[in-house]
Amino acid sequence: MADYEQKKERLLTRMEELSCQDLTVAFSGGVDSSLLLRLACGYAAGSKRRIYAVTAQSELMPEQDLAIAERVAGEAGALHHILRLRELQEAGVRENSRDRCYLCKHYLFRRILEFSAEKGVKTVLEGTNEDDLHVYRPGIRAVRELGVLSPLAEAGLTKQEVRRMAAEYGISVAARPSAPCLATRFPYGTALSLPELKRVEKGEAYLRSLGFRNVRLRVYGCLVRIEVDAEDLEGLLDRRLEAAAFLKELGYQYVTLDLEGFRSGSMDMD
Repeated sequence: MADYEQKKERLLTRMEELSCQDLTVAFSGGVDSSLLLRLACGYAAGSKRRIYAVTAQSELMPEQDLAIAERVAGEAGALHHILRLRELQEAGVRENSRDRCYLCKHYLFRRILEFSAEKGVKTVLEGTNEDDLHVYRPGIRAVRELGVLSPLAEAGLTKQEVRRMAAEYGISVAARPSAPCLATRFPYGTALSLPELKRVEKGEAYLRSLGFRNVRLRVYGCLVRIEVDAEDLEGLLDRRLEAAAFLKELGYQYVTLDLEGFRSGSMDMD
């Protein structure tokens, strides 16, 4: 098995090869795509090659993510473009079926490929890492079908290794928690709506404002299940009354705490 330095060198070699042309990076502002963007811009520096960072203004993502993406794209020196998407209407994900992620990613990357074609860019990169290949990620199928490249996964870099490398390059979001789409807060088969998505966004933002880093609200109708990191469970219990009061103000009737703590993809465990 390759060690970190070997994987790092593999990624650098691949990015240097790819950056001999104009590139588009599907850019969320998270650590994975931010590392790819920084490397691409670094290798293209001083040339006439263009590096586009394309970010989705999505109905399924928290609004704060767009501001973060704008800032980090500027730090990298990329040409930032925002695609305004209407996934609930156009991607076929309103019913939140088990292939929701595939449908959404297919819609997103088709739009990014269309943008790239308009700019004369032939190669699109995205930030799947090695860890993503070993969990339920149906969106990866869309990435492969559409010919989008995943250099981090090609190099075998895990999420922890991506964070390590991003920190070495001084990327400001190196330690930023992952921020999957808000649809993951609902059981498969639960119809999605903008008001429900916004309610979850407000609830999670409030809990983060209390100092909890990893937060998920899992919604089952009028009941909400809170996930925070295991080491934060006691702290949340200390603030349970104010947390419950805020979430009830948002319209949830029952507020519960998951004693297992935060688990990425916990809605996929049925």
